[in-house]
Amino acid sequence: MDMLRTAIVGASGYSGEELLRVLLGHPRVEVATIVSRSLEGTPPATALPPLAPLMPPDLAFENLSPGDLAARADLDCVFLALPHGVAAEFAVPLRAAGKVVIDLSADFRLNEAAVYEEFYGTAHPAPELLGEAVYGLPELHRDAIRGAGLIAAPGCYPTSIILGLAPALQAGLIDPATIVANSISGSTGAGRKADARLLLPEVAENLYAYGVPKHRHLSEIEQELSALAGRGVVITFIPHLGPLARGIQTSITANLSKELDQSAAEETYHQRFQGEPFVHVHAAPALPAVKNVVRTNRIELAVRVDPRTRRLLIFACEDNLGKGAATQAVQAMNVRFGLPETEGLPL
Repeated sequence: MDMLRTAIVGASGYSGEELLRVLLGHPRVEVATIVSRSLEGTPPATALPPLAPLMPPDLAFENLSPGDLAARADLDCVFLALPHGVAAEFAVPLRAAGKVVIDLSADFRLNEAAVYEEFYGTAHPAPELLGEAVYGLPELHRDAIRGAGLIAAPGCYPTSIILGLAPALQAGLIDPATIVANSISGSTGAGRKADARLLLPEVAENLYAYGVPKHRHLSEIEQELSALAGRGVVITFIPHLGPLARGIQTSITANLSKELDQSAAEETYHQRFQGEPFVHVHAAPALPAVKNVVRTNRIELAVRVDPRTRRLLIFACEDNLGKGAATQAVQAMNVRFGLPETEGLPL
């Protein structure tokens, strides 16, 4: 198979930089174009020093319009690492030109434009594309991703919560109406931007909740959980910003809907994720830890039955820039183009 020629739009952000790092090391990918308005004219090795040893000498930041990028006949796949609303401006002409688009923003994660407007506070910028978009979580939608022209990479919190709950919901182990999810994220989850709340003196030795009671990611979380449960699911979700640069730790609780012991709960999770290269289910007494998954595409899970409260406890850890963003987008690219799913990805 020929090398896949890719473009990254928004390479100056944390997710875009991680995406560039992974793609530059991918044995079947050539990064043909990196688009960044803010870094136009800046040598990539200067703007992103950690990537200097990987950077081809002829690769430069370009400031291309959506139309100009869509006119590029040499591109097989375009990654959009842009804020919501802006990504759609590129996706529309790129899809009209027949390009495969993998969007890391929230623009195409939701099935309904009305839900997008409810959670993001503005009309959807390209509702005509929602019908063709595929939610890019390979462990749930692998078959649909194989034929997709527009793939919406899931959010970081949703990945940990959806994969954490998938086996329990599909097996009917819990009452969906009782789900409570608490997550702690590293500060890179807020993006590379000037914000006093993200300064080191504010983040170091600190931990606080935010975005309650209706964080934007609830929209895609509840959409995917409802599909898994076969009924409408509404959950309580409490995100926190923690004193770490990257990584997510999620703890979930829900009432049991049937008699269940620890071994049966673990077996349900092991069977559901058997053969999934990036999902590791711990056996008791081990629990997931952020340090185990940083800079990888892995997610670690563990489950506990609490007989005292008759609740199921679920734990998940992932890298918010990896399985929660960039490397998961590359995993979806591998699936879409028929490459080995682990190709070029850190295990």
